[in-house]
Amino acid sequence: MKKIDKYIFLNFLSTFFFCLILLTVIIVVVDLSEHTDDFAKSGLSTWQIVTQYYFGFIPRIDAMLFPLFVFIAVIFFTSKMAGRSEVIAILSSGVSYKRFMLPFLAGGLILSGLLWVGYQYVIPKANKIWGEFDKKYVEVNKGRYSDNANSYKQHIYFKLDNSSYVGVRSYDTVSKNGTGFFVQKFKDNKLLYNLRAGSFSWDTAEKKWNLRFVTERNFLEKTETVKQYDKLLKNYNFKPVDLSKDEYLKEQMPTPELNDFIRLEKMRGSEAMNSLLVERYNRDAIPFSVLILTVIGVSLASRKVRGGSGFHLALGVFLCVIYILLSRVSIVFATKGNFSPWLAAWLPNILFTFIAFYLYKRAPK
Repeated sequence: MKKIDKYIFLNFLSTFFFCLILLTVIIVVVDLSEHTDDFAKSGLSTWQIVTQYYFGFIPRIDAMLFPLFVFIAVIFFTSKMAGRSEVIAILSSGVSYKRFMLPFLAGGLILSGLLWVGYQYVIPKANKIWGEFDKKYVEVNKGRYSDNANSYKQHIYFKLDNSSYVGVRSYDTVSKNGTGFFVQKFKDNKLLYNLRAGSFSWDTAEKKWNLRFVTERNFLEKTETVKQYDKLLKNYNFKPVDLSKDEYLKEQMPTPELNDFIRLEKMRGSEAMNSLLVERYNRDAIPFSVLILTVIGVSLASRKVRGGSGFHLALGVFLCVIYILLSRVSIVFATKGNFSPWLAAWLPNILFTFIAFYLYKRAPK
């Protein structure tokens, strides 16, 4: 790495982290002013608010705005270089535009990898911290959430495996107790097995389901066998979290756990498959957008224009708004319609890749 590479690389990263810290402080101050009443009503200490709310809120909001922070940092730093005629001096020395962009791409690749790791493991944990606080203190205070109203689920049905089905009449997600549990197994449209339990609960020690007042039937070709139990421990491929039906659950799962959950839901024929797949594909697509926006930012801001970096920043923000709108529209079509989840997650990146390529080719001229 040459001196000019170190200069660009280090200044790019330092500008990014400066933007990240500065804008995060502003966002936290605005959020604090909006939630002062909620924090006061919660009765929590300052340290508890920091650990139980802001430890979740800050990574969550930074991840959402991470590509924008990178874009602003690229445009700001590159515009300064262009304004001081440093870009002209570098290119006039015989350095190709491709070579000039290399340290920017190296920095973008590092930041993209950092965001990717965050989306796979860190952000889901942050979402869980933020979500629990929001439900417990914020939504309750505003009258939009009630533990009793949201913990009681009724008439849950899903596929257990390729031939078995599960039904639950009622289930309390807080106490992890339910009533009216049954399992049925079919083969060639014939019922082979039926289990019914009057009540059931999750055994936290055994990590199994504790069934009570159980009747178990096996249907043979001409006869059937019937067994009855007062209590029966069974190990099924679903857990209490699978019965909670929380729409934000997918955002709170680390990627390995989300992959397992998607496989189970696919086998069960879940109606929420598109939403789950969009969440999974977004965790790869959003970090990749950092590289695309880096190329766009350098290509736009490396030209020296009158008025300094203001025009570049305005154009950059406009492009980011278009990117976000396109992303949201495609996600709505995927979750509410028949649009491909993979295409919904990657469509903004695909289109903006062409924009980045056009600007990159046009920039040296």
